Amino acid sequence: MIECRPLASLGGANHGWLDTKHHFSFGEYIDPKRMGWGAIRVWNDDAIAPQTGFPPHPHADMEIVTYVREGAITHQDSLGNRGRTEAGDVQVMSAGTGIRHAEYNLEPGTTRLFQIWIMPNEHGVSPSWGAKPFPKGDRSGKFVTLASGFANDNDALPIRADARVLGATLKAGETADYPLGENRHGYLVPAKGSIEVNDVKLDARDGAAAYGERTLRVKALEDSEIVLVDAA
Repeated sequence: MIECRPLASLGGANHGWLDTKHHFSFGEYIDPKRMGWGAIRVWNDDAIAPQTGFPPHPHADMEIVTYVREGAITHQDSLGNRGRTEAGDVQVMSAGTGIRHAEYNLEPGTTRLFQIWIMPNEHGVSPSWGAKPFPKGDRSGKFVTLASGFANDNDALPIRADARVLGATLKAGETADYPLGENRHGYLVPAKGSIEVNDVKLDARDGAAAYGERTLRVKALEDSEIVLVDAA
């Protein structure tokens, strides 16, 4: 089963400094049919105006993955971490027992990103943060694991969840397969371009919720950049 969730059907709000779309219920947007997908709780599509951002605020018991699509985001937190994550790169915050953080766009242009929240499978653990560049050439024509809760994904950023976050860049006409498995929840969004997932068409920033699919076959109808979460 693959359900297309077009961008136009998503909830969201425009706060001036932040224009956000919500693939799942978040904040004041509540849709009982879109409360999450397996362990995936939040997938927000954010556009953050220059010299603005999220002031310090707390989180706990959540794995928060940020995939930057354009621009860059600067992170700082109560652990003393500070870092700048650029387009195509990924940062992960394991909120654990509690952490305060801020995310600012200190760039001259708009920063666009996906922020993905995944329910943890460990509790009572210390919070942590990390970021890593993933050159797009390394995921050309295939899916590459960016963040993972599985020990054998050695090159990925660690998360405390039964999940992995993957990225791919495909040229028009290229195809990439991902072995999801029948009992796994997959959620896939093309950050750019237009694709087909098992013959279901998605335009840029549309979502696809998959379950019961042994394999996801993704075909690029035009040059595309894709983010996929595989979760319990």
